[in-house]
Amino acid sequence: MAFNQTWPKPSAPRPIVIIGAGGIVVDSHMPAYRRAGYEVAGIWNRNRDRARAVADQFDIPRVFDNLDEVAAQDGVVFDLASSHHVHVDMLNILPDGAPVLIQKPMGVDLAVADDILAICRRKNLTAAVNFQLRYAPMMLAIRDAMTKGFFGQMTEIEVHLNLVTPWHLFPTLEQDPRVEIVSHSIHYIDLIQSLVGTPKGVVARSYSYPGSKLTDTRTSAILEYDDDLRVTLSINHHHDFGRSHQDSSIRFEGDKGAAVVKLGVLLDYPRGEPDELWMGSRGATMTLVPLQGHWFPDAFELVMNNMQRFVSGEDDTLMTSVDSAWVTMAIVEACYASASRPFEPIKSLPQRGA
Repeated sequence: MAFNQTWPKPSAPRPIVIIGAGGIVVDSHMPAYRRAGYEVAGIWNRNRDRARAVADQFDIPRVFDNLDEVAAQDGVVFDLASSHHVHVDMLNILPDGAPVLIQKPMGVDLAVADDILAICRRKNLTAAVNFQLRYAPMMLAIRDAMTKGFFGQMTEIEVHLNLVTPWHLFPTLEQDPRVEIVSHSIHYIDLIQSLVGTPKGVVARSYSYPGSKLTDTRTSAILEYDDDLRVTLSINHHHDFGRSHQDSSIRFEGDKGAAVVKLGVLLDYPRGEPDELWMGSRGATMTLVPLQGHWFPDAFELVMNNMQRFVSGEDDTLMTSVDSAWVTMAIVEACYASASRPFEPIKSLPQRGA
């Protein structure tokens, strides 16, 4: 049985205006848009020299001098690829009714997500958050397999990361009071809620690491669903003991079928390794499924395809709309709330003779 791994292209795409010129634009947005044939009409960055360098690298015809020039653009899709710290300000500047794809996360906490949601509704923005893991070819295949009944009743979703993440590539995270869940594991939380819905509750803890400048970089979490479905995350970004026992995988298991995906980009990031998708029915050996692309950068094209098609009326659903993204943020907030509460204490051993 073959499963869908792609998202169709729009028939009449709009030009794209990019706000931001950081590493994610260079490594993912622009390579994906170039390969897809999207026209990028212009770019703006607080550091104009940085914007000019990216424009020269990718033949972007215009570098905007200020945000007024950006907001004056009509008939475009805005790609808000700047830091989440400035998203509220940037969204307030955009013209009413504009389509905008917002870089994840949807703020650093739920209060900011509330503000973003309110702005998008007040300004009638067609807004989505770039939770692009949903659009990775292997994850689209998982979604299609679930729809077609390949897994039967879903019983297990387990996210397991045990690897080395070069946090020095993200120095702005050093100022954030929350790091691991809202900046990394949010990808997996978003994917899970998009596949099996909003959990009833969560239990979660994040941990610091000796010598790290970041607040937290390791997480354990359980998302509570019905008794038959177990959903867990075990995340360690500091396994610097060779490649042999490093892992970056998500296991999906049902009573009829199972799949394991390898998130290759996270291993030796940012160079990465190829993604993998293994699937098999109960009682059979899982086999490697050929992929039609990878999470980075292919999913960045596919999320834009959905945005463009929704704007033109070709798609009925904007899969990562701000409404859906807000639910992800609510789950993230619940994880932090859980982490702030004490664990159940262990009773002391009774004294002899008591």
